[in-house]
Amino acid sequence: MDLVHRRALEPDRGHVLSALPAEAVAFLTQITGRAPSRPDLWAEALTHGSMGEARDYQRLEFLGDRVLGLVIADWLHEKSDAAEGKLSQRLNALVSRETCADVARAIALPAHIRLGKQARDDGGAQSDNILGDVMEALIGALFVERGFDAARDFVRKVWERPMASGTGQRKHPKAALQEWAAGNRRKPPVYTLVAREGPDHAAKFTVAVEVKGVGDARATGSSKQEAETAAARAFMQAYG
Repeated sequence: MDLVHRRALEPDRGHVLSALPAEAVAFLTQITGRAPSRPDLWAEALTHGSMGEARDYQRLEFLGDRVLGLVIADWLHEKSDAAEGKLSQRLNALVSRETCADVARAIALPAHIRLGKQARDDGGAQSDNILGDVMEALIGALFVERGFDAARDFVRKVWERPMASGTGQRKHPKAALQEWAAGNRRKPPVYTLVAREGPDHAAKFTVAVEVKGVGDARATGSSKQEAETAAARAFMQAYG
């Protein structure tokens, strides 16, 4: 599948920064094995909406998300004879925002994200949401510039640690808590959003989870889902 020629026809790409800083070029060359041939495309992948430019990473993120899912699904199918349910569990964990953000940090991506001053001051470069999105946008840019094989090889290289570490093999904390409550003849856990703080690009959510008659726990994350997962994990550590 090759989208290079179709996307090259788009008329407004020139509104995005047409050149990358030397350090970004060196970074991209190091992680992908070759210097970018379309700096404007990669600049778009690294650009957050707070920059106020005509293009940011969102379209490439949309594409990269699908490429990542296909690569990981193919990889899991190749490596494991597990049933569909187990494969889906691992897939969901390996392509999650949290895992994408962890991979982004592992390759030192935060320093190269183009953020507006306020977004950077608010900690946007360390936000799981932003890091996960830009990680997917880079995969999208690689797919557009060099095709599926290059994108697959890149994903397999930078996702090697999460894959080898068994990410997703353990039961999701919320599912584990649900089963624990049922097994102990308790009512299902109830999640409550306690607080939402900060701007949209660097929001922090605090969630409490309670199992009636047992206790509660709370945790904070960069998304409501992330906070719920952390709260369930904290509950199981405290009461499970």
